[in-house]
Amino acid sequence: MTASLEPAVPSRLDTHRPPVASGPRAAMHVLEHHILVYRRTFRGTLFTTFLSPVLFLSAMGLGLGSLVNRGNPQALGGVPYLIFLAPGLLVAQAMQTAAGESMYPIVSGLVWMRTYQAMVAAPIRIIELVVGQTLWVTLRLTLTCGVFVVIMLLFGATNIWHGLAMLPIGVLTGLAFAAPIAAYSARQRKDNRFAAINRFLITPLFIFSGVFFPLSQLPVFLQPIAWLTPLWHGLDLVRAIQLDRLELSGLVVHLVVLIGWIVVGTALGARSFRKALIK
Repeated sequence: MTASLEPAVPSRLDTHRPPVASGPRAAMHVLEHHILVYRRTFRGTLFTTFLSPVLFLSAMGLGLGSLVNRGNPQALGGVPYLIFLAPGLLVAQAMQTAAGESMYPIVSGLVWMRTYQAMVAAPIRIIELVVGQTLWVTLRLTLTCGVFVVIMLLFGATNIWHGLAMLPIGVLTGLAFAAPIAAYSARQRKDNRFAAINRFLITPLFIFSGVFFPLSQLPVFLQPIAWLTPLWHGLDLVRAIQLDRLELSGLVVHLVVLIGWIVVGTALGARSFRKALIK
């Protein structure tokens, strides 16, 4: 009898084998994969990372801001519009970047390229895959927010100490969006629902969460909706830092909400990835 040359098909029991690289090392392999991919695709993000902050701060901060400052200097409590606007744009940029990294790339890795299936077969455990994905989004947000802070400094919209303090808040705000959106994306097999997220969630939050004007100017019944979103909590934090109005109680509340969104979203993401990859 001749031995079969066909490779053995792994059984369901194989999913319980200890991974070749476990724990932090496995998560770092996932991060390394994303970095290597980004080295080949970063040119597509140059506009949103570098040019978008310049255009927004020029058009809205300096252009519209000059009209606001001239027409009603006390409209924002005597604060120049550029100083008021810049922190809001920072966290809004973090939100948009996080959403972009947590929608189409997730479906691509699960359905189109099946990269995540290859990672699990490596084998890498689901939680390590999710942690590695989170590390990548964190790195991406740090780069984006770091560039934005540098541009704010060049525009005179903040100082170095305020900029450094706002940077981690921008990253946390982005992660608070990335985690739940990634959990939702991992359950999708097509990308046809992502346009609705951008149209009915990301864009309205960008416009109506206090980025361009004080939240108090919204109708009273809409204000509590904004209070529930990560963007408002991140925005209120960075604006308090910018204007030297930060209080310990407010800092604790905002951080608890942002971290809560991240923890719950990560837990849901692990569950969504498990359902998508373990069958």
